[in-house]
Amino acid sequence: MVKYLVSLFVCIIAFSSSVSAFEIPSEMKAHAFLHASGHSYYIPQESQSDAKMKARILEQYKNWKGTRYHLGGTSRRGIDCSALMQRIFSDSINLDLPRTTGEQLHRGISVSQRQLKPGDLVFFNTGKRRRHVGVYIGGNKFIHASSSQGVTISMLSNAYWRHHYVTARRVAERRVS
Repeated sequence: MVKYLVSLFVCIIAFSSSVSAFEIPSEMKAHAFLHASGHSYYIPQESQSDAKMKARILEQYKNWKGTRYHLGGTSRRGIDCSALMQRIFSDSINLDLPRTTGEQLHRGISVSQRQLKPGDLVFFNTGKRRRHVGVYIGGNKFIHASSSQGVTISMLSNAYWRHHYVTARRVAERRVS
């Protein structure tokens, strides 16, 4: 009888609460990759155009991986972050971006960090009047020309990048053939 009463009490509390046991915990809501549907969580699959965009960007990354960072550089002997974005977009989807990070910051449309898709530019303030740009590839990762590591892939969740993150811009059409 006691078990029955305890079970009944638990059920009454559970069904009268405005919080569902199947809601995404608030700590996890910051992660755009996790969504709730009914009574389960899921990770949304990339659309076909997102997958193609990611594949093209990663193909370009292979050509640049490890290239050293050089402020003002535009070649495989040394490249800076905005020139890398120019080359990746030009060579992967034939999109011309302006030369500087400041100019790239004003292209496309603003997107929230939760709405990032492969091909979106991500921007950071890395010092007094210094900006940095990379391209998002999904999975909370982005490609950029790092002053310490050269052309590399980093995590947006890394404490340094999370602290310096400013905004993101969608500069490419989602229709990638």
